[in-house]
Amino acid sequence: MRKAPLLIFFVAIVFAAFGFGFYFGKNQVPITAPQGIANEDLGKPGNLDFSLFWQAWTKLEEKYVDHSKIDYKKMLYGAIGGMTDSLKDDYTVFFPPEDSKIFKEDVSGEFSGVGMEIGVKNSVLTVIAPIEGTPAEKAGLRAGDKIVKINGQDSGEMAADEAVKLIRGQRGTDVSLTIFRDGWDNVKDFKITRDVIEVPSLKWEKKDGGIAYIKLYQFSETARPSFNKAAMEILNSPSKKIILDLRNNPGGYLEVAQDISGWFLQKGDLVTTEDFGGKEKNQEYRAEGPSNLLSYPIVVLI
Repeated sequence: MRKAPLLIFFVAIVFAAFGFGFYFGKNQVPITAPQGIANEDLGKPGNLDFSLFWQAWTKLEEKYVDHSKIDYKKMLYGAIGGMTDSLKDDYTVFFPPEDSKIFKEDVSGEFSGVGMEIGVKNSVLTVIAPIEGTPAEKAGLRAGDKIVKINGQDSGEMAADEAVKLIRGQRGTDVSLTIFRDGWDNVKDFKITRDVIEVPSLKWEKKDGGIAYIKLYQFSETARPSFNKAAMEILNSPSKKIILDLRNNPGGYLEVAQDISGWFLQKGDLVTTEDFGGKEKNQEYRAEGPSNLLSYPIVVLI
């Protein structure tokens, strides 16, 4: 009987750990660039001279040796990114519009692409796993395949997020991937037609010893109904213990995490607190039930 408080505390801490993804999904507010501002000092900290910024901007504009390389949009996004980077906080970042679009597609659980997880392994862009039933799997791509080129562009110095932008695209269009697989003598080209990809939010399976293993990929829009269905199946199964795998879960919507945590917590238990640094009243998010999995011993992988 003494295990319940520890379980509640641990689960609450785990669900609070994904703050970046949750708060982005919940509180994103569009920012409109002001036009024709009369007071250029409006809103600026009183002890800073912002003329230095504009001096640097003007110097680049006037003196940079190759004016064709100047991209004002990248300069603006770089300046904003520098502001967030200066805080040295992993959970405070700036998403340019294209990255923001990809993030929102990810948490929606649906996007247009070829359907595979990619990453950089040993400094090489690599297929982590194709999603079952997607164009990538149907084309014959496998986990461990090395992506040498994307549409003829060398991927040697390419980050995973940059590769994602190139691989995703409008449904019905093609992307060409040059692949090398261990055991092959030469690379091979794969021409894959993009399609709408539905990303599974979770999977669960019964393990030996009465254990239910739940892999929760992200707190996307589809995670709530998927988890509710899985929870009911677990309750009606012989499973008496749970492993909740949150490894590599990037976050998602706070409301979804709040609802899912309600299966493990007593109604009214604190899930997480949104702290505005004293500028506004802290916002508390509490479990709303149904608490049906509260009695199950649980191990959380993070």
